[in-house]
Amino acid sequence: MNRRHFLQSTALAATASPLLHGATSIAKPKGKAEHCIFIWLGGGMAQIDTFDPKPLGDPKASPKKAGSAYPSIETSVPGVRLSQHLPKTARLMEHVTAVRSVNHNIINEHAIATNFVHTARPISGSTSYPSIGSIVAHQRGAVNPKVPAYMLIGYPSPSRGPGFLGAKHGNIYLTDTTSGPAGFTRPEDVTSQRISTREKLLRPLQERVAESAAMADYEAAQREALRLAGPEFMRNFNLKEESASLRNDYGSEFGQRCLLARRLIQDGVRFIEVSHNLGFVNGTGWDTHNDGQEKQHLLIKDLDDALATLITDLKTHGLLDKTLIALGTEFGRPPEFDAGGGRGHQCSTFSLLLAGGGLNHCGAYGVTDDLSKKILENPVSVPDFHATIHTALNIDPAHELMDGTRPVPLTDNGKPIASLFT
Repeated sequence: MNRRHFLQSTALAATASPLLHGATSIAKPKGKAEHCIFIWLGGGMAQIDTFDPKPLGDPKASPKKAGSAYPSIETSVPGVRLSQHLPKTARLMEHVTAVRSVNHNIINEHAIATNFVHTARPISGSTSYPSIGSIVAHQRGAVNPKVPAYMLIGYPSPSRGPGFLGAKHGNIYLTDTTSGPAGFTRPEDVTSQRISTREKLLRPLQERVAESAAMADYEAAQREALRLAGPEFMRNFNLKEESASLRNDYGSEFGQRCLLARRLIQDGVRFIEVSHNLGFVNGTGWDTHNDGQEKQHLLIKDLDDALATLITDLKTHGLLDKTLIALGTEFGRPPEFDAGGGRGHQCSTFSLLLAGGGLNHCGAYGVTDDLSKKILENPVSVPDFHATIHTALNIDPAHELMDGTRPVPLTDNGKPIASLFT
């Protein structure tokens, strides 16, 4: 008997045990969302300066006083306050939950923590775990079979990849919102007839790849890329079809990526990750050590413009309840200021965000101390955050994937935030 059969038979025996007779089964929550837009803030967003503000600190005092860098403002949810640089999002917080009690114990190093927040599992020497985008693509597929299930508007990396699920469940990525995915835009002199001729030449080679061969996944991905390079899908990247006023509301290049994400959602893409600040507006991105702190407010305002417009735009198109917006970052920032007036890394307490998706939003979930350094109520692990996203998309977070012959649960014992589904 192999391990899987042993575990199944043991579970059946346990179910039949008289000790469990009369026990009340716990109903699993079911989500309503059909899509997810995952906004990535690389570098480590300072929760104390954004979604979990505390009393003001002073980096120029001697000694430096720990605390928030900016005053806070009221929001549309009584008792929930945000940084003064998030006024547009503050007016929409009835559609948002700032999860203020996220934590992990992964080393405060960017690449390792980025991988953990994308996969909800520590790096393993023997297993390459899939990203949340690849898991959603694997479990739900595209809403529209004519488009990809998983797209990345940013730079690809193993943390965002399919891991042991294989290339078929990887992402289609792009960095330029107007030209579309790299290699998909045809040169002007390459007509549809020439493309058809090339595909006919390629077909015999594709058919020689055995289904069981390692190359089969890449061959399938190649077929998919050829299909998607047609004008029907590429039309999504013509943002000039949208009104000038809406494009202005979205703001910067990042805002245009969020607008593109809405268009791709409309066309049936299931999961889209959108990277913020590819151009390092403040010189350091969200990694605000030393003088990176001085222009952090520009990042926050940029995020506010795009996020608030995205929420409103999805609502206008009747897509907000069907689309979960999740905001991720690898860790947070401590309340103390470093020697240069910036902040270090903090993984013990930080904030992530959920919006829309048909959830029962409450403005904020989880309580931290007066410096956003310690969690006082409702801690949320990264696997819990993943489980909440999966559940919102009507995916069972306890479902098992197969890595060869080894079962691997979608999350590492993650439990969804139950109050968001009641």
